[in-house]
Amino acid sequence: MAALAAGHRLDGRQEGQLELLLEALAAEADPHTTVSRPDEAARIHLADSLSALDLPAVAGAGSLADVGAGAGFPGLALAVALPSASVVLVESVARKRAVIARLLRRADLDNAAIVAARAEDHARAEGANRYGVVTARAVAPLAVVVEYAAPLLTLEGSLVAWKGRRDAGEEEAGMRAAGAVGMELSDVRHVTPFGGARDHHLHVYRKVAATPERYPRRAGVARKRPLA
Repeated sequence: MAALAAGHRLDGRQEGQLELLLEALAAEADPHTTVSRPDEAARIHLADSLSALDLPAVAGAGSLADVGAGAGFPGLALAVALPSASVVLVESVARKRAVIARLLRRADLDNAAIVAARAEDHARAEGANRYGVVTARAVAPLAVVVEYAAPLLTLEGSLVAWKGRRDAGEEEAGMRAAGAVGMELSDVRHVTPFGGARDHHLHVYRKVAATPERYPRRAGVARKRPLA
């Protein structure tokens, strides 16, 4: 943990908060992740989440929404690393939100909050055009997460999507979807968040134009009928 914190220039308090996240996750009876042992979670969840700090858009973020937050990563780890940023974890499943809430309290994060909604519904309400960065880790194919993110982002804001091995078909579909919602692909960054990590990529899209008013579509439609 000390090496991870030092590598991202985190101070002692932030290192302690990351430790508390690991402790709280290990104590969960129903953590909504198969990786909850502290030694494994430090690599699979924390190191992987914090790899996005190498992106200027994330390192300088003032507001960030983690869509489909699941067990709370990358949102909680980035909230620790970016104490001046406002971080919102968007999760529609109540049991998952309960886990996130317990981890958030244990780490004493006062810059993070939970939104009980699907990404599409949040984008039709107070989340519209609100965030400088949207993150999505293990959520959906690129074409779907691009559609989720676009109406949430401010102009020039960025989506960061965590993916494994590159897939030409998925990437092409993502680019076609991006064009429909005012986004463009700006980077595909290969990262090695921990020793032995293979095929880890961060796909970065930038919002370059206003998203058409017909988006977001109704909740669930993006998955059933991707734009691509």
